[in-house]
Amino acid sequence: MLALSSYGDKSKPALVMLHGFLGAQTDWQAILEQLTDQFYCVCIDLPGHGLSPSLTLPTPGFDLIAKHIQAAIDSLSIEKYHLLGYSLGGRIALHLARNNTQKLLSLSLESCHPGLPTLEEKQLRAKNDLSWSKKLTDLPIEAFLALWYQQGVFAELSNEARQQLIEKRRHNNPVGLLNIYQASSLAEQGNLWEMPASLPFPCHYIVGGDDSKFLALATRWQQQSPVKLSVVKQAGHNVHLAAPQEYSNWLIQTLIEDK
Repeated sequence: MLALSSYGDKSKPALVMLHGFLGAQTDWQAILEQLTDQFYCVCIDLPGHGLSPSLTLPTPGFDLIAKHIQAAIDSLSIEKYHLLGYSLGGRIALHLARNNTQKLLSLSLESCHPGLPTLEEKQLRAKNDLSWSKKLTDLPIEAFLALWYQQGVFAELSNEARQQLIEKRRHNNPVGLLNIYQASSLAEQGNLWEMPASLPFPCHYIVGGDDSKFLALATRWQQQSPVKLSVVKQAGHNVHLAAPQEYSNWLIQTLIEDK
């Protein structure tokens, strides 16, 4: 069973929260105090992260990961829930939503990719992921993290913020990380750009104004699909870390409107 923590009054609407790659359920701590006034919050450690076990996963492994997450939710006797996912957690949330449409009240995505549309893009991504997999296998975890947080998508991080993340993430198990990284590669993910049109509940997307790659992607997605987009200025890829107050306000207002 995947590790989880729950916060707030169980009689309130449930909000299930999925962190990103290298993260943990504790990543949501900065916004929980505000959210629990309105929601029963459930924070889950993805496989190979935090206190969750490392699972043997097929490639692609999205559906099996989603199945384990739904089992963890079911263990709390939750019938219906709002779903929130950041980055990798958002991509997994897309699969969880697709496979459990009758259980969701809404889907909220943060800095999340709906899939690569062309074979050429997938081949380039597979090559890139193979390089990162080798680094994760061969390097000490601190060296891997130092390289990971130098990627362009994290360009807004200060040196101090980057070092804090490295310190926070260095306790991860490289074997568990490698397993889920390969099983949930964007190169292996299907094209989910059209999926929101088939969902019987609202789909929301939040992105940082300084995250040019995902801002462009989210804008394009909104133009061709029923995705409600919100942009937070002076925030990068990790919006809930950069602007917890604004993020919390957005989430509460958005989900209350969905009732």
